Amino acid sequence: MTRPITAALDGSEESLAALDWAGREAVRRGLPLRVVHAWRYADQLATVDRGTQQGWASDGVREAVRAVAERHPQLAPAVDVVEGDPVHALVRAAAEAEMLVLGSRGHGPVVGFLLGSVGRQVIAEAARPVVLVRAGDRAAAEVAGRDVVVGQQGDGEDSAAALRFAFETAAARGATVRAVRAWTLPPVFAYSPGSLKLLDDAGGLEPYEKQALSEALGPWRERFPDVPVAEQVEMGSAGQVLLAVAGRAQLMVVGRRAHRTAVGARIGSVAHGVLHHAACPVAVVPHE
Repeated sequence: MTRPITAALDGSEESLAALDWAGREAVRRGLPLRVVHAWRYADQLATVDRGTQQGWASDGVREAVRAVAERHPQLAPAVDVVEGDPVHALVRAAAEAEMLVLGSRGHGPVVGFLLGSVGRQVIAEAARPVVLVRAGDRAAAEVAGRDVVVGQQGDGEDSAAALRFAFETAAARGATVRAVRAWTLPPVFAYSPGSLKLLDDAGGLEPYEKQALSEALGPWRERFPDVPVAEQVEMGSAGQVLLAVAGRAQLMVVGRRAHRTAVGARIGSVAHGVLHHAACPVAVVPHE
């Protein structure tokens, strides 16, 4: 089954930017575009019945979709106007999509995304990648010379989903993948005879980290031989190292593991930090 690229639309400027981004990406990847709008019946509008309110929602969505279809005549967007809780509707839509694209209000010229409660919950619970696009995002940012930056952590399996998404996106755009791995000095008690031998065989901590990144990238280099790859290993926290290269990125890709707490699911610290400080679109990819 061919999965669509799904954009969540609520009529805001940021959701219109997300729809534009999703339309361009659907054309590049040769995938269908789906647009989902979740609405709730406002019973306080006693003089307006449910059918009329649904009509208002549908009219606004179809007008925005018509504009995207005019810009991309090869697309025939599917539109779903769903009554109900937005989080449930969007998580369900994400499960059926190649990716879900959300708009997010930026809060400063060089500061990233201001996430509402719906966005936070959807990112934490979605089974598929979620892309956050700021209001004001333009196609001009997707230019040659800007990389698809992806954070790599752990071994190849740990980051496989994020690397796959980054390579697929770069292949569709003719872009370079910049794979970034951050490392820090472990506490002394973390060393064991086995880990010390691995470090000794690699020639030290930094060579070991470079080797780990190279090994994680190996399968994806073979699968996407035409995609240029830049490898970058830096000492520091993962969030800081990724944000240091965000200025040269047309898209930032980070993995995430959802952490369940008493108040619901939460995304990891790296994804949280990048989302709040990166100016480019950010894709949050759940680990497989």
